[in-house]
Amino acid sequence: VQLQASGGGLVQAGGSLRLSCAASGSIFSRNVMGWYRQAPGKQRDRVASISYSGVITYLDSVKGRFTVSRDNTKNTVHLQMNSLEPEDTGVYYCNYKTIFGSPDYWGQGTQVTVSS
Repeated sequence: VQLQASGGGLVQAGGSLRLSCAASGSIFSRNVMGWYRQAPGKQRDRVASISYSGVITYLDSVKGRFTVSRDNTKNTVHLQMNSLEPEDTGVYYCNYKTIFGSPDYWGQGTQVTVSS
């Protein structure tokens, strides 16, 4: 499975960005796709995930500001990020796994920088 992410950038606090990720290769239909982020010197945290059936999870700090969505026909996942805060800065990684768990597949990472 290959993941191609896009959409990062530099934005002022309060602004918006939209991340997109396309999966290709041997896609198992019953999967979970999502986004993780990693700030310098910190662990990688799951920001949002969405299963093939539409079950969604969010990191508490992004609830109400971020929206994850997917298109199963195109094997894509998106993350709409509104009201961005400097604490949202980091490298965002697209993730794919089947409902059975590992292995995890990762995209190349896209930088999101929110200036205050």
